[in-house]
Amino acid sequence: MSGSLSRAAAALLRWGRGAGGGGLRGPGVRTAGSGGGGGSSAEQLDALVKKDKVVVFLKGTPEQPQCGFSNAVVQILRLHGVRDYAAYNVLDDPQLGQGIKDYSNWPTIPQVYLKGEFVGGCDILLQMHQNGDLVEELKKLGIRSVLLDEKKDQDSK
Repeated sequence: MSGSLSRAAAALLRWGRGAGGGGLRGPGVRTAGSGGGGGSSAEQLDALVKKDKVVVFLKGTPEQPQCGFSNAVVQILRLHGVRDYAAYNVLDDPQLGQGIKDYSNWPTIPQVYLKGEFVGGCDILLQMHQNGDLVEELKKLGIRSVLLDEKKDQDSK
């Protein structure tokens, strides 16, 4: 990521942990329960954020976000057609919530990670969406934003 983007992103992203139960999960969205128990060490968190290309820690689940900021992050990802990501609901595991805040040195949830790198929270993701940086960052991960297709369709009309 660019320097200014990294600084801005490092300022914001936080997310939660999805409930392990059923639900109306979108295609590819993986939610996880509290995991192995016994707290969340830096090594365990490092493995979680690097396990998938896109990882979010939020309050609630993608299907039922429990705060407006978590909901906004889910909606931004949906707008871009990002369906294959891991979501962790910090409300299911308070130790995970505190652990990820300590890990990122960022005090709030939601938190978003792209390819293991802390991006930020809702406001950073929104800023990236608005200025086009999110499309570029997703492209680096091999994820094509569906907004590119919609723009192409509009241009051809």
